[in-house]
Amino acid sequence: MSEHAMRSLDTVREVYTPEGVALRLPAAGPVPRALAWLIDSAVRFSLLFVVSIVAAMLDRVGAGVYLIAYFVIFWAYPILFEVLWDGQTPGKRVMSLRVISDDGAPVGWLASIVRNLLRTVDFLPFGYATGLVAGFFDPWGRRLGDMVARTMVIHAPATAPAPRVQVDGAHAPAQPLRPQEQAAVIAFADRASQLTQARREELADIAAPVVGSGGALGALRLQGVANWLLGRQ
Repeated sequence: MSEHAMRSLDTVREVYTPEGVALRLPAAGPVPRALAWLIDSAVRFSLLFVVSIVAAMLDRVGAGVYLIAYFVIFWAYPILFEVLWDGQTPGKRVMSLRVISDDGAPVGWLASIVRNLLRTVDFLPFGYATGLVAGFFDPWGRRLGDMVARTMVIHAPATAPAPRVQVDGAHAPAQPLRPQEQAAVIAFADRASQLTQARREELADIAAPVVGSGGALGALRLQGVANWLLGRQ
């Protein structure tokens, strides 16, 4: 199945940060998640095979070493990678997937532990059948473990940082601005490249009395006022 076909089965969740930045979270469907799981399973079984060879050389001590390694590889492996490796296990990184909190924040220890412990429930009765059925009924394809932990798996391809939005020219505001209003205008210009066009226009509508216009033109004029406040020409 092509990447386009995989993505066509997915949905996008949009959340706003306290700073007003719109985050579009493209939820991953069952196919790329299953492929990531298979890759991780291959990695874990390979590691366990190597450990078993070493354990066989250690006689009685080897049994204890094998049991500890088994626990770490099959239970701690996903938790450690998700928390310490930006929400990605090796399989998820290959498939350009990432685990995050459902509000867009990085996944934490407790959430990762909960979602991975509940894999035993999602696996029932076999082959992650429960998790697959739950994903079909959830708007963002989450299995039960993700619902309880309030996490989701998203597409996270490596991309270059968004270019900073630059507006040539500067002009004075239509009316005097108080210090906190000046700070808000400058903050808008500083974060403009992180906002969607719809969000920029929404904020420009609020500031219409300052720039004399709203919408797309107002967003451009608002950045011109920011240039004026910062002494840019």
